[in-house]
Amino acid sequence: MSIVSTTSAPAACWACNAAPNAVLAQSPLLCPACGKVQPVSNSDYFQVFGLDRKLGLDTATLEREFHRLSRRLHPDRFARASAEEQQMSLANTALLNDAYRTLRDPIQRTEYMLKLEGLEIGEEHAGKGKSADRQPPPDLLEEVFELNMQLEEMRMNQKIGENDPALQADLTGARGKFESLLAEVDSDLAASGNTWDSGDRLTRENAAKDMAALLDRRRYLRNLLRDVNQVLSTAAA
Repeated sequence: MSIVSTTSAPAACWACNAAPNAVLAQSPLLCPACGKVQPVSNSDYFQVFGLDRKLGLDTATLEREFHRLSRRLHPDRFARASAEEQQMSLANTALLNDAYRTLRDPIQRTEYMLKLEGLEIGEEHAGKGKSADRQPPPDLLEEVFELNMQLEEMRMNQKIGENDPALQADLTGARGKFESLLAEVDSDLAASGNTWDSGDRLTRENAAKDMAALLDRRRYLRNLLRDVNQVLSTAAA
């Protein structure tokens, strides 16, 4: 597995020529010496916050750093600055917002990390061939087949105005089971993330494959739950 590098060594500050501190973790969006906004075009989302590429993040610390950087980069602070600084402020604010939205969510954070590792993850790849999130997991084939039959029957009943309490109860029970399976996937993802953070190169490669498979399973379960919820919400209306 080859890592897709999206980072580059930060350059010296354009304003004071101070070199970035290679020891202390810091965001490349602002110069740590003079505080001037910096031109950033090739930083990944972890680097934006001066973080190592790890899945276990302290989200409270992440939020505090986000608000600190947001205040420092706010366009109002650059109203009298040069046009170049104003543009850098806007670009860095957009990058900061994207990075925060991604890293604060554990699922999006995992997907992003795996993309950095060169894996095709996410809904944008769902239409390529027989995507795993469109194929029933082998251990759920029979249950998914039965569920799809029940969903079709429920939709037909709704079209003709009939009500089947037993069928509705079956679907409600199925929803509970698939919600439980989804919770198990999230627990397994967290465990694999811990393995990733503490593992060596080979361990990380195996953990990345496990997480990619778990994300496929998660998307499939979420799609099932979406369909069940849509049918049940229509029945309750």
